[in-house]
Amino acid sequence: MSEILRANNVSMVFGGLTAVDNISLAMEDNEILSLIGPNGAGKTTFFNMLTGVYKPTTGNIIFMDEDITHLKAHQRVAKGISRTFQNIRLFKDMTALENLMVAHPRCNQENLARVLLGGRKLKMQRQAIVEECEEILEIVGLKEKEGELATNLPYGKQRLLEIGRALATDPKLVLLDEPGAGMNSVEKEELTALIRHITEKMGKNVLLIEHDMKFVMGISDRILVLDHGELIANGVPREIQTNPQVIEAYLGKGMIDDEEE
Repeated sequence: MSEILRANNVSMVFGGLTAVDNISLAMEDNEILSLIGPNGAGKTTFFNMLTGVYKPTTGNIIFMDEDITHLKAHQRVAKGISRTFQNIRLFKDMTALENLMVAHPRCNQENLARVLLGGRKLKMQRQAIVEECEEILEIVGLKEKEGELATNLPYGKQRLLEIGRALATDPKLVLLDEPGAGMNSVEKEELTALIRHITEKMGKNVLLIEHDMKFVMGISDRILVLDHGELIANGVPREIQTNPQVIEAYLGKGMIDDEEE
């Protein structure tokens, strides 16, 4: 497999607090990679460095063989990195379809001159954008809700819509920050199927943060574990479940006993 993402010795220091401490990792193409750890371990801070919200205090980030360390968030989106957020950030007064359209790259290329002079060509382009966004809504199970305001959707559906909006940017790598938070068991089954579709059918890569260990162990090709800003484990699910450092820091002895029964 080829490498799609690499972080080299990245750290993030806020004042005197080290939130992420000298982490290095590589993500292979066609891989579902999960990032776990207790609250305050530095997971979202690490996501923020990958997506351009923060610039690392030290180290660099390579995406598809290009150093993107100094690129801003919107520039990284243009390169093929998109994300969702731990706290949902939809445009709640827009419809489900409009939330996807506003993220579509070709919508963002329009200017006043193109609007005034576009004519039939512009109409055709806009129709193509609508159709592409409707296809994504179909994939995330929201096609029948395309005209509904985002704020009126159930919480679990809002989570799926946010994933759809991330897909509308046509990314190569999708970062999902706690995508299963607040979902019930049925919704998490739908989420699992969606992530597998994104990777296996759409050819995209997924890096996710999640606290639901059953979900993580079932969906991940490989798992990274952070604790107090440090990377303490890197391996396939079974290796992580039986790693003494991980058990002590996060999983707990009870879960391992349950898995062995």
